[in-house]
Amino acid sequence: MYTVYILLCGDNTLYTGITTNIERRLREHQEGKGSKYTRARNVVKMVYGEKCRNKRVALKREAEIKHLTREKKINLINQQ
Repeated sequence: MYTVYILLCGDNTLYTGITTNIERRLREHQEGKGSKYTRARNVVKMVYGEKCRNKRVALKREAEIKHLTREKKINLINQQ
């Protein structure tokens, strides 16, 4: 099982990624061991999570979310 997630960063930007273990991945981001993007922006919290049945589906959904405008991402977050 994979999770597609959105993080809120310290500079109010949103970061989207996938993982098989959301608790571990969030901890890595918060400890500065995640992506280069989140290391530079300090993760505040996870604001969205969506379960996917396999990696292929998760990667497709991640790409869809990354192509959304900020406004549409915020709407997605608020619908959860």
